[in-house]
Amino acid sequence: MKTFLKTLLILLILTSGSVYAQKSADDLIKQVVDKTRALKNLKIDFVYSMVNEKASINETKSGILYINGDAYRIELDGQLVISDGKTVWTYLEDSNEVMVSNTGDGDEAMTPSTLLTSYYKDYKTTFINDKQNTSKGLKTIELKPTTGKKFSKMQLGISESKLQLMNLSIFDNGGNVFTYDLNKMVADSNLSANFFQFNPKQYPGVEVVDMR
Repeated sequence: MKTFLKTLLILLILTSGSVYAQKSADDLIKQVVDKTRALKNLKIDFVYSMVNEKASINETKSGILYINGDAYRIELDGQLVISDGKTVWTYLEDSNEVMVSNTGDGDEAMTPSTLLTSYYKDYKTTFINDKQNTSKGLKTIELKPTTGKKFSKMQLGISESKLQLMNLSIFDNGGNVFTYDLNKMVADSNLSANFFQFNPKQYPGVEVVDMR
């Protein structure tokens, strides 16, 4: 779950900003990141798929991702994940259960700020020729980690005419390919003050599992 959520945040960080063909891949990524930092908040409607050809796995889900600074909210197929930047609530609809943890629990602290910072030092970026993206008129940037990660590479499909990220694919070390296709993005929405907090009163009978 944590790896999946982290990839969603990576997707978010790379979804807005100006793209200039004359820039290097590294300059392009930095410009996108800096532009995203300036947004008040961002909402993304996306379709997520996980494919493993050897295991004959092909799963697809749709979801919505919101972010405001280090706070985020993910709505995905019976699951709700909310963070105010310090605490993470993971709600499972089927079991009416919410797990509570700190953002820094686990091997790495997972916040938009830490991910933003890592892009300037942890990845090598290059332009590549991806046939599928090229057939759609998209330009592809590949990112390979310079330090140990659970994935081997990421690929971004960018529309130069629309000046935005259209898809993101993550290739892990186990042969899985996770792809996020972006359908719609809305910046600077009017969100309530408690939008990035979990309110148990809205879920009668919810079981709270505090893992802090």
